Amino acid sequence: MPGPRRGPASECARDFSGTIKKLLAYIAHERIALVISLVCAVASVVFNVVGPRILGMATTKLFEGFTAKLAGTGSIDFSGISYILAGLMCLYVTSALFNLLQGFLMTGLTQRVCYRMRRAIIEKIDRMPLAYFERTSTGDVLSRITNDVDTVGQSLNQCVTQVVTSVTQLIGVTVMMLSLSLELAGITFLTIPVSLVLVVIVVRASQRYFRQQQALLGRVDGIVEESFSGQSVIKVFNREDRALADFDQDNDRLYHAGWKSQFLSGLMHPIMNFVANLAYVAVVAVGAFLAIAGTITVGDIQAFMQYVRNFTLPITQLTQVSNMVQMLSAAAERVFEFLDAPEETPDAPARATGACEGRVSFSHVRFGYTSDKTIIHDFSCEVEPGETVAIVGPTGAGKTTLMKLLMRFYDVDAGAILVDGVDVRDRPRDELRSDFAMVLQDTWLFEGTIAENIRYGREGATDDEVRAAARAALADHFIRTLPGGYDFCLNEDASNVSQGQKQLLTIARAFIADRPILILDEATSNVDTRTEERIQRAMDALMQGRTSFVIAHRLSTIRSADKILVLRDGDIVESGTHEELLAQGGFYAELYNSQFEDVDEWRT
Repeated sequence: MPGPRRGPASECARDFSGTIKKLLAYIAHERIALVISLVCAVASVVFNVVGPRILGMATTKLFEGFTAKLAGTGSIDFSGISYILAGLMCLYVTSALFNLLQGFLMTGLTQRVCYRMRRAIIEKIDRMPLAYFERTSTGDVLSRITNDVDTVGQSLNQCVTQVVTSVTQLIGVTVMMLSLSLELAGITFLTIPVSLVLVVIVVRASQRYFRQQQALLGRVDGIVEESFSGQSVIKVFNREDRALADFDQDNDRLYHAGWKSQFLSGLMHPIMNFVANLAYVAVVAVGAFLAIAGTITVGDIQAFMQYVRNFTLPITQLTQVSNMVQMLSAAAERVFEFLDAPEETPDAPARATGACEGRVSFSHVRFGYTSDKTIIHDFSCEVEPGETVAIVGPTGAGKTTLMKLLMRFYDVDAGAILVDGVDVRDRPRDELRSDFAMVLQDTWLFEGTIAENIRYGREGATDDEVRAAARAALADHFIRTLPGGYDFCLNEDASNVSQGQKQLLTIARAFIADRPILILDEATSNVDTRTEERIQRAMDALMQGRTSFVIAHRLSTIRSADKILVLRDGDIVESGTHEELLAQGGFYAELYNSQFEDVDEWRT
């Protein structure tokens, strides 16, 4: 069963303060936009906070005029009231404009931060050693690029402005209430401890269920993904009921965790409204007595009532911001964790080299993926230009590892690998790899036309060169039978062509690359015998005039190799041509004959 999804929403940052410092340093070059945005946010709140006080002045003027008119000593000053209301309108419009400018600047800032993060991650991927991707799931890396970066952007946008506006509003409302009436302000402040206690209780209770919800959501997503990708296997073994039962079990737990978390978090606003209403009632009651006593005006009471409403809102917002800050720090930590991961050793400086001849030398190579487990102990071999070298041996003998070392996906622990007499570690990686072409067991084709996939081997190749490469790879015939021919579009996983056709396309891609050294790693292991024969002919044509390394389990495909190296436990135990090794009657002969024994047993 898949484990909980690892993501920012389901855990807290291990180094909160360190992550926040890194994030602040990361957005430091945006400080001008950030400062302007924060100033606009403060200005918007200040203008908005002053509004109720001015509206109270209009109310007082209207009340005094109405009272004077009833007493026959005066009339309502509508002109003065109009000026006050016009000023109030200008105040609110200015507040809205500042808020609009703040939103524009902050949104642009956060999106630029997200853009830089994604760009940095993609650039980092090119500098990461292959070992990182072999021990880290693809989904985890994708999650950092998509989910975590998006979480950083959204949380950063909300947190920064929310903190500034909430604190500013809290300070501004407090100052206004104290300036209006110390008695009424004291009554309002008495609600703060009650509000905080209730909010803390609700947040703690809901957070536990939110964490459960995220963990269970990961399990449910995993079950759905497995059921979707393994639908044929589920149907063959009649396990539909079991799959549904597994899903129902976690889905039921997700339902209970989900409604509890949503219900408890939804209590926050009603509780805060209840406390605010208590303060509201108390302010009205006490304010009425103060108005009768003449110590406060009716307009001030009306303004104070508005401030009471605005006083509890920033407290609620600040408690919500604390959750967003945790999400922000956890997401940012995962992004920085990737960006700070160890990179490949620095490249050697470029050096002037002529055209690659294809001479390869392995000199006492020793290597292990971990320091406590050596895969290749003492490997030495000389390969002349144009030779075809087959590497055979049981699973785990180190065949593919040798090719990874040759292309510097890893560096040797001891010894050296030389290409044309130059140590591969003394050449830049991109320059070294430009001498190699590969055809692997796992074909990789991207979503696009067939012509684009072939042209991937050499950017800028003409249409005629693409067709020539396809003909050389014996792929031209089947390509022309497809709708659109070379413009036929492969889907995401290239499942709209057969496995053998995909392999021929990768061979065509190697043809058009026209590299002097060729690596063929189990290129025919996933196809039927007839397709294998066709692919083998294409590979024979591809290997002409090139130094070729062929890794194969089907030993019948390497009979014509110039040299066969038999590996066992990381060492060469035999070497020679096919006929020489069979005549020796050693380990190679045992491997070769076992294939026919398996066939005979199957026929029997």
